[in-house]
Amino acid sequence: MAHDKQNREAVLKRLNRLAGQVQGVARMVEDGRYCVDVLNQTAAIRSALRAVERLLIEDHARTCMEDAIVAGDQDRQRQMFQEVVELLEKVRD
Repeated sequence: MAHDKQNREAVLKRLNRLAGQVQGVARMVEDGRYCVDVLNQTAAIRSALRAVERLLIEDHARTCMEDAIVAGDQDRQRQMFQEVVELLEKVRD
């Protein structure tokens, strides 16, 4: 399945930024920074991670799910639909 190269690059860029943010929060905790400042950073990390999830879900719909639709594979379509429903329940929490 051909995933969108531009989307993959955007996801990797965001994940690298997230890794830096997590390291920054670890330094903040080590340095004994004010709790509210640390929590503000963790909230920013959660928001950034949700953006990554959205990009991945969009890519999945445009590539994997579209392939199943074009192929006319109804069993695979139903399976993928169920997977996305379950995934959205996890992401929503």
